[in-house]
Amino acid sequence: MTNNNRSRKGSLQFYPRVRAKKIIPSVNWKPHSKEGTSLLGFVGYKIGMISAYAKDNTPDSMTKGKKIIIPATVVECPSLKIYSVRFYKDNKVKKDIVVTNDKDLKKKVKMPKVAKYLSTEEEFDDVRVIVYTDIKATDIGKKKPDMLEIALSGSNEDKLNFIKEKIGKPISVTEVFSSGLVDIHAVTKGYGTQGPMKRFGVALKDHKSEKGRRRPGSLSSFGLRRVTFRAPQAGQTGYHSRVAYNNLILQVGKISENNINPKSGFHRYGNIKTDYIVIRGSVPGSKKRGIVMTTSQRPTRTQAKKSFEVIELRWRQNYLTKQVKRKA
Repeated sequence: MTNNNRSRKGSLQFYPRVRAKKIIPSVNWKPHSKEGTSLLGFVGYKIGMISAYAKDNTPDSMTKGKKIIIPATVVECPSLKIYSVRFYKDNKVKKDIVVTNDKDLKKKVKMPKVAKYLSTEEEFDDVRVIVYTDIKATDIGKKKPDMLEIALSGSNEDKLNFIKEKIGKPISVTEVFSSGLVDIHAVTKGYGTQGPMKRFGVALKDHKSEKGRRRPGSLSSFGLRRVTFRAPQAGQTGYHSRVAYNNLILQVGKISENNINPKSGFHRYGNIKTDYIVIRGSVPGSKKRGIVMTTSQRPTRTQAKKSFEVIELRWRQNYLTKQVKRKA
């Protein structure tokens, strides 16, 4: 018998591999913390990847003081508005008060006819807000805004004061994030039902093998009398809810102050009309998909030390338009 020393196929970290229940994933806000009083997260829409021409200011780096090109992702972040305030007692929702009177929102979401006044007579342990995005301000073409529960940092008194100040007013991404690390909660691209080769990376068998080539050689032993969940089989691939930890923020800005739009707009997206944030590396999900950016849950020292001074943002738009002309 051969001595099989290879690692198993497919990571057990991502089980169960099922379709996500909703496009905007929920977030566990308990371990998150931040200085001051503000939102602990923000909702944005993925635009695509570009190249950031930047100067490396990271200490003890091989390219310190040099100009390098970094792959980055641009995310459009329209302003958020508070829909309702949710009070918690003993980790359970005690009261939920709708505090908005937005006429446009009433056409898209079921709301009470009259907004309630924010009262704090009852005892509570925590306060969170349910916010919705100003989707009309973007070029996505979506009508219904995305809604999400977001926690706040600070004491309960500071949280209530912050909520009272922001009721009916837009909240910009520049008020929440400026630099540092963020965690990204998103739903990956969906590929439908795929075989074990694409789903788990199982190697293609020899052409003389029996009962198929694009499948595992054995699902289980004879004595087991059942198939374990560890056996690589065909099934749902992609459209999973995932978290990408410790993503470095390269730039946060407003399109009115720094217009980074290409002449013909971003490929399969359009133009940025609101605020934006540039994140180092790739982000899970397809274009125009909503993602949730939160404060870093477990920041690492090495990634926190990284510092880049963005000089210019470059994209391959001209190359893509040439390809389209050639195909036509």
